[in-house]
Amino acid sequence: MGRVIPVVIVAGFLGSGKTTLLNYLLRNNRGTRIGVVVNDFGSVNIDAMLVAGQVDAMVSLGNGCVCCAVDVSELDDLFAQLAQPRSAVDVIVVEASGLAEPRNLIRMVIANPNPRIAYGGLVEVVDAEQFAATSAQHPELVTHLRMADLVLVNKADRVEAEALAALRAQLADWVGQVPVYATTHGRIDPGLLFDDRAPDRPKVAEQLSFDTLLDDHDHDHDHDDSDHRHLHDDYVSVSFTSERALNPRALVSFLEDPPSGLFRAKGCVEFAVAGERRKFEVHLVGRHVVFTPGPWARGEQRVSNLVLIGTGLDTDTALKRLHDTVFDGDTPLDEQAMLGVWRYTPSEL
Repeated sequence: MGRVIPVVIVAGFLGSGKTTLLNYLLRNNRGTRIGVVVNDFGSVNIDAMLVAGQVDAMVSLGNGCVCCAVDVSELDDLFAQLAQPRSAVDVIVVEASGLAEPRNLIRMVIANPNPRIAYGGLVEVVDAEQFAATSAQHPELVTHLRMADLVLVNKADRVEAEALAALRAQLADWVGQVPVYATTHGRIDPGLLFDDRAPDRPKVAEQLSFDTLLDDHDHDHDHDDSDHRHLHDDYVSVSFTSERALNPRALVSFLEDPPSGLFRAKGCVEFAVAGERRKFEVHLVGRHVVFTPGPWARGEQRVSNLVLIGTGLDTDTALKRLHDTVFDGDTPLDEQAMLGVWRYTPSEL
């Protein structure tokens, strides 16, 4: 799965800040090569390079990333191009048109037959200042939010704290356990959405500060920026390790009903099931779960390791629930215990 390319869909109403978010990811990805797909025929300024309504136009960006402007019907062909090993793309970010139907894009990614392509989640961007008015005029936006794996409340600096809190409470009521993340000018740590190439990736539970990500010269806006850091919710990364095999039923239950604020989970696990000696790689994005069975490497220690990433995540509660998935019986479980795992394993595997 290390060679599988996640496809992250960024959606939201016109003017919510999708392109601003995309520009920020391109400037602050710490070595990750991003394939950008713009599903729009308008003028989109990406890293100072204009892509104006060009179908099948591919523009190479200076940081090794590539930008494409396409019609939605051409996504499969474009994914095939970007997934080729020679493209050396680590992640694909699809910026949906402000009027696009996210469900169709999600279906296209999940149904894509390319084994190197995987769904990386739907990020819905909300304009904190305008959402009340736009959602009243376009009630389908609430339906879109309910499909999201992560909700970004952008332009949080343009509303009062009380209004921002009320909006986040309303969004949380609509989306349930899905993280609702407040930001301004599209600034979000890329590590919340995809893995970077940096060798010093956090290995233990910690708060990742935006202070280390924002350069003083990168404040190209007209608003007072003196307190912008207080508008961000730092995300948490916490790791879990068990030398004892896990109960597959308990782990599936954890993934189907994840802790509030959990956006991503990844790692590999061993199951305490009679006759089952494979390693299972686990990927969770929002509510989308995938198990991939494979062999343990020669000499590899059979240890279960998982990393959880989220916002507002109660790490103590999350770790306790994961510890409860450790099998403590003397006799291995029978193969029926794996039914939940097989439900989330691609049919070709």
